[in-house]
Amino acid sequence: MKQLLSLVLVGLCVTGFAQKKLHKLAIPTVAKAQEFWHYTPQHRPFLSAHRGGTRPGFPENCLETFEHTLEHTYATFEIDPRLTKDSVIVLLHDATLNRTSNGTGKLRDYTWQEVQQFRLKDSEGKLTDFRIPTLDDAIEWARGKTVLILDYKDVPFDKTLEIIRKHQAEAFVMVTVHTAKDAQYYHQRNPDILFESFIHTEKALHEYEAAGIPWKQVMAYIGSQTIPEHPALIEELHQRGVMAMVAAGPVYDKEYKAGKTDVYQTILKAGADLIETDLPIQANQGMQPMIPKKSDKNAFFK
Repeated sequence: MKQLLSLVLVGLCVTGFAQKKLHKLAIPTVAKAQEFWHYTPQHRPFLSAHRGGTRPGFPENCLETFEHTLEHTYATFEIDPRLTKDSVIVLLHDATLNRTSNGTGKLRDYTWQEVQQFRLKDSEGKLTDFRIPTLDDAIEWARGKTVLILDYKDVPFDKTLEIIRKHQAEAFVMVTVHTAKDAQYYHQRNPDILFESFIHTEKALHEYEAAGIPWKQVMAYIGSQTIPEHPALIEELHQRGVMAMVAAGPVYDKEYKAGKTDVYQTILKAGADLIETDLPIQANQGMQPMIPKKSDKNAFFK
């Protein structure tokens, strides 16, 4: 009995996440993922936590930060894969270690074994006990909980395809693509891949259409600020069953901090379906009046 208890305790220490109640997105299969991302008039707006939703005590691109965010709100996570010297994919936004950790210099100059010695800094630059995670660990943490959106830094497309295939993670790992040509490269090699696609204009929309990218596998990032052209673009996307996302970080998160507490509702009223934000906990509180009680997407929100 003592041995069994010891094993249980060790398991809890290794995961570090066993006892927490989380807001989970239940997306078990590629077919369900396509259903989840398909826009309908009865959709339910939600959030993407930019770099995980960093805040005091919780660094960006950190599993513990992701976990903390899900304690407070449903969210997907935009994260930043980069390569170490020995080609291990870790999560780090900058090419250098200085801003977000107590390391110095370029990540590419360190092996994974060396990277493990560094500790991460929180949003105020204070050192924490949290470490730089691997993408492998992030994917396995996310399984059954959320969706990871992989921004493009320096990881080759083929290596990204390889790690998604290795984990059989097509249902809950999405890749960011800036052009229809990039999406086509991925789609030809894995037809189940999901995309966060940069579609800022109707011209870009038609380029994706011409490239043969299935709309059921696309979520559209339309920009960081609502502009007069957006209603027509959003309408075109919605006609194709595509959700439209606005990134709040460059403008709207700053307005929220300045006291404009209704800013997230304003984004949704302008037609966006999904908000990427550095402040997911605050954004969740701000957008609550816009969450319908009844939605054909509610079954995904556990």
